[in-house]
Amino acid sequence: MVDRREIEIEIQRENAAMVGLPYDFLVNPLGAVRSTFEKAISSGSNPASFDGKDWGALEPFRHFLFDQNGLSKVPILNASSVRCVQPNTLVRFRGMIQDMLGNEFYVGAYKDGTTWKTTKYTDSSQCPTGVSPDMRIWERRLLYCVPVPGQNSWTESSSLGEINHSAEGTSETRQKRCRLDENAVDHMDLHAPSDELQNSSSTKKLKDEQLSLGLPSQNISTAATSSLSTLCAERDFLPCLVKVYDTVESELKLNDVFEFIGVITLGTEQKAEKDDHDEFSDGLSEDLSVQFPPDMVPRLHCVIHRKLAVHDFLRTSHVLEPTTHQIKEIRATLLNHLTVTLGNDGLAAHFLLLHLLSKVHARVDSMAVGKLSLNLTGFNRESMSIFGNQLRLTVKSFLPFTEYIPLTVEYLNTASLAPKKDYEINRLVPGVLQLAEGTHLMIDETQLEVGTLSSLGVENARLLKNLMELQKVEYDFKYYKMDMATDVQLLILSEGKSNILPADLVVPFQPSSVGSSAITDMDALEAWGWYLSNVRSLPHSIGSEMQQVVENDLVEVKQADRSLGSQDLSRLLTIGRLVSASYGETSLSLEHWQMVKELERLRRERLT
Repeated sequence: MVDRREIEIEIQRENAAMVGLPYDFLVNPLGAVRSTFEKAISSGSNPASFDGKDWGALEPFRHFLFDQNGLSKVPILNASSVRCVQPNTLVRFRGMIQDMLGNEFYVGAYKDGTTWKTTKYTDSSQCPTGVSPDMRIWERRLLYCVPVPGQNSWTESSSLGEINHSAEGTSETRQKRCRLDENAVDHMDLHAPSDELQNSSSTKKLKDEQLSLGLPSQNISTAATSSLSTLCAERDFLPCLVKVYDTVESELKLNDVFEFIGVITLGTEQKAEKDDHDEFSDGLSEDLSVQFPPDMVPRLHCVIHRKLAVHDFLRTSHVLEPTTHQIKEIRATLLNHLTVTLGNDGLAAHFLLLHLLSKVHARVDSMAVGKLSLNLTGFNRESMSIFGNQLRLTVKSFLPFTEYIPLTVEYLNTASLAPKKDYEINRLVPGVLQLAEGTHLMIDETQLEVGTLSSLGVENARLLKNLMELQKVEYDFKYYKMDMATDVQLLILSEGKSNILPADLVVPFQPSSVGSSAITDMDALEAWGWYLSNVRSLPHSIGSEMQQVVENDLVEVKQADRSLGSQDLSRLLTIGRLVSASYGETSLSLEHWQMVKELERLRRERLT
């Protein structure tokens, strides 16, 4: 017998396909925004009270995304999917905040006759031109976001979500639409008509209106536009201009990685809207249109955002909760894989594993507690082509964010490592070292030869040294410099001990066979990724009895070698923490402390 409720649901689906539901969040999110706004107004609320506040629009979105598992249906916006995404639909963008562009004023609500309407979560409005007492000027934050630097391709979802499933109909129709959109994008003019914007009479009028409202007006150079065009053309790269509403400023920080869920606007519909003479909105966004052409940088009006960590980019879509025994098994298989990759050098593999588990978990004065940079010596160009390249591919296969620097004199003399503020375009120009938390950075010194460093080369060497020692990157704001804390794992491969980059650990590399390049099982990669991401965050403690043992041993070590300083002793405690964590343990045991001492003894033997 057919259930009556099932028939009703099917009828609702058919109706939605024909006319669209008012709360079809994927296809018509602005319908939900307008509906909740009208409800708030009808209940007697004053639009003046909505600046910086939610009138009830967010709750329906939260219910759809998280209670009804709607998040998995929202397409991820990237360089591939942007061709298939339709304007004014719901998408999600995952990326790093590379620059914070300040605040933008916009007409958030206006009166059309006797009816209040809202333009929130849109780029422009159909409100009357000029300034009127029946307008409400609101404020939103502007963030320039990019794909996470060093993000490996396997982290990107292969599914585009249910892109406009109600509007597009069959999958065949959707595929045809994607092909049409792709052709349209390929033939788009990637440069905004900056001359027309700057010389138009309406632009001059709009700037006058901005000044009368006390709104900021800046002269933005188009220099960044050409560099952006080059960047987008050179690789699969899609930046996004995210407009954030009703958010506490401290929630969003530079270099943090977020998932922004909101309404997308693309270049095509924005060009059409300009024909509608939306003068006020065009005036407010003119500088952005010149510097970030909508054809290259889509706008995302963020409804909901959430901060992401490394584990959010792993292959597994579910939370693993293995037992301590299973964690030990994962550890054993990963250690074996690293050992084979390093030519059966078990000692180097052990320290590499601890290095991959390290993270900054506290800062005491200028010291970043928990970091463990590693310098593997004994590499030359030949061994680098075998073991170094294989190690690089291995790390990339299970860590979401990895970067690589082939260090040469020419590189140091020419590279832009530190982010710099360019006040002419009012932008923070990114540097190589502007990285997200949890990034792994491999530096190859085997190509470094004798040469002369320029002033920039000396500065770059200092920046790398500070990153390694302090886990800080110095940002250049022209009139002053500011240290920004970071958490980047650094691995140096060199012939001898690096003189430029003093690592926490120096381990001579001694392979006995050629590393393996066999394809690793996908289940193993998934388990290793989970292991490295989650085990490194385990809490740690040392019991009172073990604390006494450790203190006695450290006194003994210090007496045996007077050259050891406090940093050397602190490093042993860090290794103890990492050894315990590697087994899934949260407290240091005698067995693991004995292992720390043995590893350190074997390492020091190789150094002599």
